[in-house]
Amino acid sequence: MFKLLLFLHLLAAIFAVGPLVGAATTASRALRTPDAGAATAAARTIRLYSYVSIVVVVLGMGLMSQKAPWDKSQTVADLGDTWIWLSVLLWLAAMAVSLGVLVPSLTKAAAEIASGNKVATLTGRVAASGGTIGLIFAVIVVLMVYQPGG
Repeated sequence: MFKLLLFLHLLAAIFAVGPLVGAATTASRALRTPDAGAATAAARTIRLYSYVSIVVVVLGMGLMSQKAPWDKSQTVADLGDTWIWLSVLLWLAAMAVSLGVLVPSLTKAAAEIASGNKVATLTGRVAASGGTIGLIFAVIVVLMVYQPGG
C-alpha cells in the first residue's frame, strides 16, 4: 500500500501542482499583451488546479500514516514532524495567494482589459503572486526531499 500511495501522491503532485505553478508563473503574460481571454483562462486554470491540489495533500496524509517500509513498527511520518507541518502551512499559504490574490487579480484584469482600460497596476501583483506560488512549492519539494526535523 505504501508504494501505491507514494505513486499516487507523486502523480497527483506532477499533474495538479505542475500545471498550477506553470499557470501561476506565466499568468502575467496575459496582462502584458493585454489579452482578456488569456487572463480569464489563466484565472480558471489556477482556480481549478488549486482545488485539485487538495488531492495531493490528502494522498500525502494517507502516505504518512502508512507503516514505514524500512521499519514496520513506525509510521512514515507524523503531523508533528517539522517537514510535514511546515509543508501543510506552506501549501495553505500558496492556496491563500492563489485563490485570495492571484485569481481575483486576474479576473479583475480581464474585466479591465475587456473594457479597454490599462492594467499596469495589476501586472506587478499578478507576476509577484505567481512567483511567490512557484517559490512556495519549490520549498515544499525541498522539505519533502530533505525532511528536516523528521
